[in-house]
This record gives sequence, C-alpha cells and structure tokens, in this order.
Amino acid sequence: MKAPSLRALEAFEAFGRVGSVTKAAAELGVSAGAVSQQLRKAEEALGINLVERRGRTVALTNWGRRYHEMISKSFAGFREAQEAIERMRMSSVLTISCLPSLASKWLTPALFDWQSRHAGTTVNLLAREIEPDLTAEEVDFRISYGGKSQNYDQYAELFTDWVVPACSPEFLARHPVKEPGAILATTLLGIAWARDHRQPPTWNEWAASIGEPYRKREGEVLLSLSSAAIDAAIQGRGFVLAQWSMAAADIRAGRLVVPFERPLRLAEPYFVAWERSALEKPLGSKLRSWIGSLGQEQNGATLHWSKTFA
Repeated sequence: MKAPSLRALEAFEAFGRVGSVTKAAAELGVSAGAVSQQLRKAEEALGINLVERRGRTVALTNWGRRYHEMISKSFAGFREAQEAIERMRMSSVLTISCLPSLASKWLTPALFDWQSRHAGTTVNLLAREIEPDLTAEEVDFRISYGGKSQNYDQYAELFTDWVVPACSPEFLARHPVKEPGAILATTLLGIAWARDHRQPPTWNEWAASIGEPYRKREGEVLLSLSSAAIDAAIQGRGFVLAQWSMAAADIRAGRLVVPFERPLRLAEPYFVAWERSALEKPLGSKLRSWIGSLGQEQNGATLHWSKTFA
C-alpha cells in the first residue's frame, strides 16, 4: 500500500469536511470531475473504499470516516498556519529594534512624526544592544552599527556620524577654555560601548587629532551609553564627545555648547537591516524607505556640519 498523493488527500479532506463533491470542487477551484478522480486515486492507493456512490449521492464509508478523522487534524493545522501567516503579513504592527542611544536621541523624535502621518499603524520600538534574530523574535527592522551588518541578509547603510566636544553653558562658565587643548584639563566624560562594537572616538584620539598630548586624569567618568554621557554633559558634569546625530537638537536649543569646532569622524556607519517578510506588511516598504531617507538626511546634515566646522 502506498500513500495517496497530496492532491488526492486534499480533495478527500475537503469532500469529507463539506460533504459534497460540488462544494469541495468550488473550495479547491477545480471541477467536480477532478475531485471525483482524486477520490478514486486515493482509494486505489490505499486499497479500500473511502466513499460509497449511490446514484448521484456520494458519502463516506466507515473506513472513509475513520481515515478522514485522522487526516483532518493535519489539514486543520495547515489552514491555521496559513491563516497565521496571513495575519502576520496583514498586521498593522511594525517592530523596530534599535541601539538604545540612537533610539532615544535620533529615531524616536522623528518616529512620532511618521506615526502621525500613518494613523492606524502601530510601531513597536525596542531599544536593545543585543542583535536580534529577526525571524525568531518577529522583529521587522534592526538599526545598528558597523560590522554587525554582516549578521543580516538584507541591509543598507544609513549614515556615518561625527563627534565634537560639547558641554553645558553652565559648565563652560565655571571652566572657561581659551583653546581646544584646554578642554583636556577639564572633567571629561568617556564613552565605552560593548566590546563587540568598534568603539567611538576616544579623548585620546581627539587629542591626537588636534595635535595635543593626552594624559588620563583621575576622576574621569566612563559611561556605556552615548545618550547617558550626553545627558550628563547637559547636567553640567563635564565635556563629552557628543555625536551630532544625538546631540544636534540639544546644541540648537542651547542645552549644549561647542566652544571649539573640532569634529572627529566615527570609524563605521550605522545601518538598517530588515526581515524580508516585513516588506509584505502594509506600510512595511514605506517604513523602510522612510528610515533610509532619514539616514540620508542625517548623512547630509552631518557632512554639512563637519565641513562647516572644518
């Protein structure tokens, strides 16, 4: 005895469920003759009568009812899986995973504007350092940095950032500096990302860029989040090498000042990666395009800023 073909099983399952060859044919999008032919093929493969024919009436035999009970569970599972995939594809929820500092200082303010223009769509923003498994964790987009792009099949670069020494107006009033090198004698707020990321420019590198020696001083504070370091600088705790993408709004608002315009470029770009199925969701492609245009806008603004400061 050999197993019936999937097409024969599909016809038999549909017939047993709806109770009519005509209705089964309509559901499967084939002719009634094609369903009858597949029923016969299933019987030939199994070597038993699954249906009994009485004139124009066709009904399940005892063997047919038992066999249908057993295979119908599998077909119900297939239908549930198909419906689940369709719900996911048509879902109005889009999930973005983003590095925490970039999420809070760069993405979130702009995301509110995008959300207001696309009412009815829910955007779930996850601020996470760890790179997600897009498929397993049902994440549509990931915004991250540098070589982590190699973790993903589909990705695009967004922008390459710059840093500049910045502090609060109050801190500068208490610790006036007359030349760039004098910044190194004040309280410096350092940033140390997770080890699996290439580090942002350090005070040592910035000192070298302006031709000044760097001597590590006691009392320096090292923070793991760029956003936390920027916030500490706003609170008057010292100078920070602030990324333009994250500090531009605070600089424009006067919460931070840049006494000397000596920028330093980050070594690697930020990028956006996406799960292929995300583009099949309503507005999924639009959201990806918007993130890309936001990155291009930031890249243009950062380049203009760096040339202005050069």
